[in-house]
Amino acid sequence: MDYNPYLKPWKAAQPNNVAGKGQIEVPGKVDNIVWQTRAAPPTSYENALGDALEKAFAGGATTLEEVVAALNAQDFRGADGSAWTAATFEAEMARLGA
Repeated sequence: MDYNPYLKPWKAAQPNNVAGKGQIEVPGKVDNIVWQTRAAPPTSYENALGDALEKAFAGGATTLEEVVAALNAQDFRGADGSAWTAATFEAEMARLGA
């Protein structure tokens, strides 16, 4: 299994800072399964993005600008087919929950 079909979404927009409040799961009452934070299997685009990011990091990218430049140098486009900018990369990471 490559995702958690039992994953419960957050009920609050922001985590609660009070100990024990705002948890997604009750500690000790949920099986720890592989990929427990995924609600669905990754798409082929998400897998390809992960591979492209691995290449970027392996090539020495450490800043946002370097990661964006590496993705563009690999000719890996965003989901809409456009070249990456810092803003589009940050938006995509936010959309994917990274």
